[in-house]
Amino acid sequence: MLLASPVLAQDSLSLREAVRLALRENKAIAAASAGMRASSVRVDEARSGWLPKVNYSESFTRSDNPVFVFGSLLTQHQFGADNFDVGLLNRPDSLDNFQSQLAIDQVLYDAGQTRNAVKSAELTRQVAGEDQRRSQMQVIASVADAYYGVALAAESLKTAEQAMISAEADLKRAESVHTAGMSTDVDVLSIRVHLAAMTEQRIQRDADLAVAKSSLNDALGLPLDTAHVLTTSLNPINLPDVALASLEKEASGARPENRQVRLGAELARTQAASARSALYPQVAFHAAFEADRQGFADRGGANWLASIGLRWNLFNGMADKERIEESSHWLERAHADEQRMDSAVRLEVRRAWANLQAAQQRIEVAKAAVAEAEESLRITQNRYEAGMTNVTDLLRNETAVLESRTRYLTAVHAQRVAATMLELASGRLSPDSEVLN
Repeated sequence: MLLASPVLAQDSLSLREAVRLALRENKAIAAASAGMRASSVRVDEARSGWLPKVNYSESFTRSDNPVFVFGSLLTQHQFGADNFDVGLLNRPDSLDNFQSQLAIDQVLYDAGQTRNAVKSAELTRQVAGEDQRRSQMQVIASVADAYYGVALAAESLKTAEQAMISAEADLKRAESVHTAGMSTDVDVLSIRVHLAAMTEQRIQRDADLAVAKSSLNDALGLPLDTAHVLTTSLNPINLPDVALASLEKEASGARPENRQVRLGAELARTQAASARSALYPQVAFHAAFEADRQGFADRGGANWLASIGLRWNLFNGMADKERIEESSHWLERAHADEQRMDSAVRLEVRRAWANLQAAQQRIEVAKAAVAEAEESLRITQNRYEAGMTNVTDLLRNETAVLESRTRYLTAVHAQRVAATMLELASGRLSPDSEVLN
């Protein structure tokens, strides 16, 4: 029971469960989600341009400046007839002034600058959303690749173990034939060398399996030593035939990268409009309530003011003109990126589609080769035991079986990965995709 407990503690994990686990634990998803939240906050920040700005200030000043004393006495409502004395006006005593001020500023018209800022922030949020979706799709693809990598390594290890067992049986067979005087020591030694080679294969594939398991945990965002029992077997998947042109068209509209460059072009247009709006006047409202006191809480008075002002940037060293020109170049670049990305996405779809077609054809060829190689080995083993063939034919058939089984597993792995990559390239890979069954 103690020896079995580590095995019992391992969690069963299907490919779809592994994907959902990665979407919770993978740090790339966490980073993309944080960027999305930051972009959402930036939208609210931009919308604050439509709201009034309220500021409160408190200050203390002491001076014997004649103008300061005269004005402060007036704002404190403490000016009296004695203060008209010419001597006091020219050389007043120092005066304390505690000033409290509440100010309100509201933009009434800014030629669309706030509107463009909000639109830019919303476009940036959409770009972040596409980045989050792209990260999610890439994590799903990496998990599927790593999961199938573990499955391939495990099946390859089984194949190597079967080849080693077969080599051990061949050694016993060769020793029996040698004992019967039907072969020489060379046959026994050759099979022992072959058995050593198969043992090396098993050792290497066992190491490959350990590395593949660590790679899967890395893709899942878990500690590298986490143990799992994989339940999705490495079998060919049946997929409906989809026309390449249809996949390319779907990818053009669904891929996050394509959507991002289109949003980038729209963002460049919005920034160009924002640059042009700086050439127009702005109108703002300002109001303030002020209290001035000789003491912190007494001997004071209050006043208020309200104003509407217009500010027009007539010239600022050509900065606005250069900013408008800069935004036009960014817009030009965005259009070029849009065309380049569309071509790159279509190429990815074609590459993934071709890889899938090739893998599906390889599976049929490799499957037939496995059956033929196994039958050939069976016949050769019987003939060798009867003394009708030599050890060279036996070893050649043993190697052919191992190679054909490996090619079949590799073809199945390539098909599963290619199907996932085609979903990724077409922009429709999700936790609910059929390729994860």
